[in-house]
Order: sequence, then structure tokens, then C-alpha cells
Amino acid sequence: MTLGPYGPLGSALVSGVMAAIIGFDGLDGLIGSLKARGYRTMGPVASGGAISIRELKSAADLPRGWEDEQAPGTYRLHQTASPDLFNWAVGAGSLKAEVFPPRSIIWQAKAPGYEVEEISDDVPPVAVVGARPCDLAGLRVLDRALGSPPVTDPAYRRRRDAVVLVAVECSRPASTCFCVSMGTGPSASEGFDLALTELGGGYYLARAGSKIGKELLEGLSQRRARREDFARRTELLARAASHMGRSVDQHGLPEMLVRNLSNPLWDEVAKQCLVCGNCTAVCPTCFCSNFEDRTDLSGTVQRERTWASCADLAYSYVHGGPVRASIKSRYRQWVTHKFSWWWDQFGTSGCVGCGRCITWCPAGIDVTEEIAALRASDNAGETHGEAHLQ
Repeated sequence: MTLGPYGPLGSALVSGVMAAIIGFDGLDGLIGSLKARGYRTMGPVASGGAISIRELKSAADLPRGWEDEQAPGTYRLHQTASPDLFNWAVGAGSLKAEVFPPRSIIWQAKAPGYEVEEISDDVPPVAVVGARPCDLAGLRVLDRALGSPPVTDPAYRRRRDAVVLVAVECSRPASTCFCVSMGTGPSASEGFDLALTELGGGYYLARAGSKIGKELLEGLSQRRARREDFARRTELLARAASHMGRSVDQHGLPEMLVRNLSNPLWDEVAKQCLVCGNCTAVCPTCFCSNFEDRTDLSGTVQRERTWASCADLAYSYVHGGPVRASIKSRYRQWVTHKFSWWWDQFGTSGCVGCGRCITWCPAGIDVTEEIAALRASDNAGETHGEAHLQ
């Protein structure tokens, strides 16, 4: 048997899944292999005081030793002596921007004839290293909203089909995380091409989840995954699950929110909310958008799609004025859509429990606390008066 730097080469088939152990060199080789295949290879980088998704040149760009501290309205990074690369929870950016960019041109027309030309955003295929399980779940939610019949966004579908996902399971959640209660983490069970578990000491348990994932894994320096490696993975994930900082009781949640549309607690949270839209911007599943027409002196007209937010006063504007004029109505719209109406539209929750909306809210509003307060004041079967949009 051929010997590699980490022992005998060869992958193990465990429950029908191809798995192996790779080291730092294997991780570096993975990034090199993705780039050689023509993928714009993205991953987590410590930049500007946060973990951000940036283009990777090699594994040396990954955030070695960096850890995050998150709380309502608070995000801090600090450097440690740890050799671990993924000892953090989530940054502000999610996978959403890779498949649903903040700004894109839909069509353009030029003088003199102004014949409409549809724009096919010819971008190179993307590979993302370090995708968290909650973000994989976020993509599955977007797939239902944007990438599935009866209404499919062709631009979204093109980008989505070209993405290769290398997930990294979570072993150190933030205090704002609640993925366990949403059923989206900390383990990765689907939606990845490769899934890595950082076992410590510079080693990673790698599992292939697709044909391309298997091909990538076969080309890396590796050793066969052993029973103790899977036991270590189980230990790390169990510890992460037990250290979730928050939770949401999903039992009867959509119905509970409908009963409480006029609960006075909405007025209390409205006194704190700045309607800045941060919660929607960092959310991995929010997909509201606006369309803007732009012209220049050459006579070129372009229609652009940009991210929008239901927190904006103008977003609900119709003839005569905005439908949701009050801050209360706009915050309530966001919460009830995520946790209630989404089930009616797409058959799933719109929240994946990543906690970004809590961390990046400048007022420190905690959606898990707001839902718990509504539940505590709820009288099942009774409605809190008549719901008013304003």
C-alpha cells in the first residue's frame, strides 16, 4: 500500500459514504484542485475585524487561530495560539451573495433602437470552502423560493447549479446560535459536495457527498478514516449541540404567531427597532428585491435588481402610500414571514438558526427572546384582538 504523509492512503466507505482523513496539506491540495478545475475558490478570511468570505489563494489564507465572540449587537474576533482554522461560528456574510448577488443587471437597451438585450451573468463557477451547515440549510430554503417550479429564477438557477460546496461542521457555536432547535446543525447531513470535520491537531475528517466530492477526495493526500475518527466527530458535534446559546420552541409556532398579530409586545420591540434592515441583509434566506432603471449619457438603459428589505418604509408602498407604515408592522412582518407565512408558501421555516440577525442588530434585539415572550403571553385558542397592518 502506498504511504502518504499521514499514513496509508485510501478512503473508507462508511454507511455508503466515502470518507478519509486529510491534513493541512490535503486541505491546501483541495483548494489547488478546485482552482485548477476553473472554480473561483472562496472561503473564510479574517479581514476587517470579522470573518468574511473572500477569494482564497491557498489554505494559508484561512483564519488560523481566530475565534469569535458574539452576543446581541456584538461581534468580536480575537487571535489565539490554536492551529485550528474553523474555530469560529459564522461571519456576517452567508452563501446567499454567491447565488443571489446584492446587485445584478437583468437587461439593457442601447440607442438608437433600444432593442432589449437580456443579460446572462457569465460568471465563473464558484467553490466555497468552509460553508456552515446552517448556510447549507439556507440554500435549501432559497432553492424552494427561487430555484424550483412553478416559478424559477433563471439567474439564480445558473449560479446555484455551478456552485461546489465544501462544508465544515461546527464544533464551537456562538452564544447567538440556535441551529439545533431549527434542525439545521451543527452537523452537515445533506447539500454538500465535501463535508469536513476539524478533529484538532491539523486533521480533518472528510466525507464525500457527490460525484465531484468523491473525485476531489480521491486526489488528496489522505489516510483511511478509522472508527475513532468518527467517534471524535460524534463527540465534537454533541458538545457543540449542548453549547447552543439560544433556542426556539417550534411546536405550534406558526399558529401561535397568527394568534398574536395584535399582541402589545410588538409595540414594545418597535421602540427598540431602528428599521435599519441589518437583520434582512445578513439573513441567509431573505430574498426580497427591488428593480431600478438607470440611464447614462450614451443612451444606454439598464434594469438592475438589488437587495431590498421589508424593514424599508418604501418597500410596501402602493397607490396612496405604504401598507406597513409603522415600525411595529414592519418588524412583525419580518418575524411572522420567517416563522409562520414561510410554511404556507414553501413548506419550511424561513429561519435556519444562524443567529446573525441577533449579532448584527445594532439595537441588540433578540428574535428568540421576542418569540419566547409572545409564547409566554399567549392564550392558546384566543386571538389578541384584530390585526392591523399599520
